[in-house]
Amino acid sequence: MTDTDPSPSSPAPPLVVVMGVSGSGKTTVGQAVAARLHLQYEDADAFHPQANIDKMAAGHPLDDDDRAPWLAAIGRWLAAHDDTGGVVSCSALHRSYRDTLRSFAPRVRFLHLHGDGEVIAERMRRRPGHFMKVDMLRSQIETLEPLADDEPGVRADITRPVDEIVEDFVSSQQIGDRS
Repeated sequence: MTDTDPSPSSPAPPLVVVMGVSGSGKTTVGQAVAARLHLQYEDADAFHPQANIDKMAAGHPLDDDDRAPWLAAIGRWLAAHDDTGGVVSCSALHRSYRDTLRSFAPRVRFLHLHGDGEVIAERMRRRPGHFMKVDMLRSQIETLEPLADDEPGVRADITRPVDEIVEDFVSSQQIGDRS
Protein backbone atom coordinates (compact mmCIF):
# COMPACT_ATOMS: atom_id res chain seq x y z
CA MET A 1 0.00 0.00 0.00
CA THR A 2 1.25 3.49 -0.81
CA ASP A 3 0.69 6.73 0.96
CA THR A 4 -1.77 7.80 -1.73
CA ASP A 5 -4.08 4.80 -1.33
CA PRO A 6 -7.35 5.86 0.19
CA SER A 7 -8.30 4.03 3.33
CA PRO A 8 -11.58 4.25 5.12
CA SER A 9 -11.39 6.27 8.29
CA SER A 10 -13.69 5.73 11.18
CA PRO A 11 -15.33 8.70 12.86
CA ALA A 12 -13.70 10.01 16.00
CA PRO A 13 -15.11 8.54 19.22
CA PRO A 14 -17.79 10.83 20.63
CA LEU A 15 -17.45 13.40 23.37
CA VAL A 16 -20.67 13.60 25.34
CA VAL A 17 -21.92 15.85 28.13
CA VAL A 18 -24.98 14.55 29.96
CA MET A 19 -26.58 17.73 31.30
CA GLY A 20 -29.48 18.79 33.50
CA VAL A 21 -30.36 19.95 36.97
CA SER A 22 -29.19 18.12 40.06
CA GLY A 23 -31.18 14.92 40.59
CA SER A 24 -32.11 14.50 36.92
CA GLY A 25 -30.07 11.31 36.59
CA LYS A 26 -26.91 12.64 34.96
CA THR A 27 -24.60 10.18 36.70
CA THR A 28 -26.76 7.13 36.03
CA VAL A 29 -27.34 8.01 32.38
CA GLY A 30 -23.76 9.20 31.86
CA GLN A 31 -22.36 5.93 33.16
CA ALA A 32 -24.79 4.01 30.94
CA VAL A 33 -23.83 6.03 27.84
CA ALA A 34 -20.14 5.46 28.59
CA ALA A 35 -20.68 1.73 29.08
CA ARG A 36 -22.74 1.45 25.88
CA LEU A 37 -20.06 3.27 23.86
CA HIS A 38 -17.05 1.79 25.72
CA LEU A 39 -15.79 5.23 26.72
CA GLN A 40 -14.28 6.68 29.86
CA TYR A 41 -16.77 8.36 32.19
CA GLU A 42 -16.24 11.19 34.66
CA ASP A 43 -18.67 13.01 36.91
CA ALA A 44 -18.32 16.80 36.90
CA ASP A 45 -18.67 16.82 40.69
CA ALA A 46 -15.11 15.45 40.78
CA PHE A 47 -13.87 18.70 39.21
CA HIS A 48 -15.29 21.03 41.87
CA PRO A 49 -12.77 22.64 44.18
CA GLN A 50 -13.51 22.04 47.87
CA ALA A 51 -14.66 25.64 48.28
CA ASN A 52 -17.49 25.01 45.79
CA ILE A 53 -18.54 21.83 47.55
CA ASP A 54 -18.51 23.59 50.92
CA LYS A 55 -20.58 26.46 49.54
CA MET A 56 -23.23 24.14 48.07
CA ALA A 57 -23.28 21.96 51.19
CA ALA A 58 -24.04 25.11 53.19
CA GLY A 59 -27.06 25.69 50.94
CA HIS A 60 -25.61 28.50 48.83
CA PRO A 61 -25.76 28.35 45.03
CA LEU A 62 -22.58 28.85 43.06
CA ASP A 63 -22.07 31.99 41.04
CA ASP A 64 -20.32 32.33 37.70
CA ASP A 65 -17.00 33.15 39.37
CA ASP A 66 -17.24 29.87 41.31
CA ARG A 67 -18.11 27.94 38.16
CA ALA A 68 -15.43 29.35 35.83
CA PRO A 69 -12.48 27.20 37.00
CA TRP A 70 -14.78 24.18 37.33
CA LEU A 71 -16.02 24.53 33.74
CA ALA A 72 -12.46 25.06 32.50
CA ALA A 73 -11.34 21.85 34.23
CA ILE A 74 -14.20 19.90 32.63
CA GLY A 75 -13.39 21.45 29.26
CA ARG A 76 -9.73 20.44 29.61
CA TRP A 77 -10.84 16.87 30.44
CA LEU A 78 -13.00 16.78 27.31
CA ALA A 79 -10.17 18.20 25.18
CA ALA A 80 -7.76 15.61 26.58
CA HIS A 81 -10.22 12.89 25.46
CA ASP A 82 -10.75 14.25 21.96
CA ASP A 83 -8.91 11.30 20.38
CA THR A 84 -10.34 8.59 22.63
CA GLY A 85 -13.82 9.96 23.33
CA GLY A 86 -15.41 10.36 26.73
CA VAL A 87 -18.58 11.05 28.65
CA VAL A 88 -18.97 13.54 31.47
CA SER A 89 -22.05 14.44 33.46
CA CYS A 90 -22.29 18.17 34.11
CA SER A 91 -25.23 20.42 34.91
CA ALA A 92 -24.24 22.87 32.12
CA LEU A 93 -27.30 24.94 33.02
CA HIS A 94 -26.50 28.04 30.94
CA ARG A 95 -25.78 28.14 27.27
CA SER A 96 -22.67 30.18 28.11
CA TYR A 97 -21.43 27.25 30.21
CA ARG A 98 -21.99 24.89 27.28
CA ASP A 99 -20.23 27.39 25.02
CA THR A 100 -17.27 27.30 27.42
CA LEU A 101 -17.17 23.50 27.20
CA ARG A 102 -17.38 23.67 23.39
CA SER A 103 -14.52 26.20 23.34
CA PHE A 104 -12.32 23.41 24.70
CA ALA A 105 -13.97 20.54 22.82
CA PRO A 106 -15.85 21.71 19.71
CA ARG A 107 -17.09 18.18 18.89
CA VAL A 108 -18.98 17.74 22.16
CA ARG A 109 -22.63 16.65 21.99
CA PHE A 110 -25.15 17.18 24.76
CA LEU A 111 -27.78 14.88 26.21
CA HIS A 112 -30.14 17.14 28.16
CA LEU A 113 -32.10 15.25 30.81
CA HIS A 114 -35.29 17.09 31.67
CA GLY A 115 -38.35 16.38 33.76
CA ASP A 116 -40.86 17.52 36.32
CA GLY A 117 -39.40 19.34 39.32
CA GLU A 118 -41.38 17.25 41.82
CA VAL A 119 -40.06 13.99 40.32
CA ILE A 120 -36.52 15.36 40.53
CA ALA A 121 -37.02 16.59 44.11
CA GLU A 122 -38.21 13.14 45.18
CA ARG A 123 -35.13 11.57 43.59
CA MET A 124 -32.94 14.02 45.49
CA ARG A 125 -34.63 13.17 48.80
CA ARG A 126 -33.71 9.51 48.23
CA ARG A 127 -30.05 10.40 47.59
CA PRO A 128 -28.45 10.56 51.04
CA GLY A 129 -25.11 12.20 51.65
CA HIS A 130 -24.93 14.29 48.48
CA PHE A 131 -23.71 17.86 48.95
CA MET A 132 -26.46 19.29 46.72
CA LYS A 133 -29.55 19.81 48.84
CA VAL A 134 -33.12 19.57 47.56
CA ASP A 135 -33.88 23.15 48.60
CA MET A 136 -31.39 24.34 45.98
CA LEU A 137 -33.28 22.60 43.14
CA ARG A 138 -35.59 25.56 42.56
CA SER A 139 -32.64 27.85 41.79
CA GLN A 140 -31.28 25.31 39.31
CA ILE A 141 -34.64 24.96 37.56
CA GLU A 142 -34.97 28.74 37.38
CA THR A 143 -31.40 29.05 36.07
CA LEU A 144 -31.65 26.30 33.44
CA GLU A 145 -31.47 27.40 29.82
CA PRO A 146 -32.64 24.32 27.90
CA LEU A 147 -30.55 22.95 25.08
CA ALA A 148 -31.27 25.19 22.08
CA ASP A 149 -32.06 23.95 18.59
CA ASP A 150 -28.67 25.09 17.28
CA GLU A 151 -26.73 23.22 19.98
CA PRO A 152 -25.53 19.70 19.13
CA GLY A 153 -27.53 17.16 21.08
CA VAL A 154 -30.98 16.11 22.21
CA ARG A 155 -33.39 16.33 25.14
CA ALA A 156 -34.58 13.23 26.96
CA ASP A 157 -37.43 12.79 29.41
CA ILE A 158 -36.10 11.48 32.74
CA THR A 159 -39.15 9.26 33.30
CA ARG A 160 -38.12 6.99 30.44
CA PRO A 161 -36.01 3.91 31.19
CA VAL A 162 -32.27 4.59 31.14
CA ASP A 163 -31.58 2.03 28.40
CA GLU A 164 -34.14 3.74 26.13
CA ILE A 165 -32.64 7.17 26.79
CA VAL A 166 -29.18 5.84 25.93
CA GLU A 167 -30.27 3.98 22.81
CA ASP A 168 -32.27 6.94 21.49
CA PHE A 169 -29.33 9.28 22.10
CA VAL A 170 -26.83 6.98 20.40
CA SER A 171 -29.17 6.47 17.43
CA SER A 172 -30.14 10.13 17.07
CA GLN A 173 -26.54 11.31 17.13
CA GLN A 174 -25.46 8.58 14.70
CA ILE A 175 -22.83 7.40 17.13
CA GLY A 176 -21.47 3.97 16.33
CA ASP A 177 -20.87 1.24 18.88
CA ARG A 178 -17.12 0.89 19.54
CA SER A 179 -17.18 -2.73 20.69
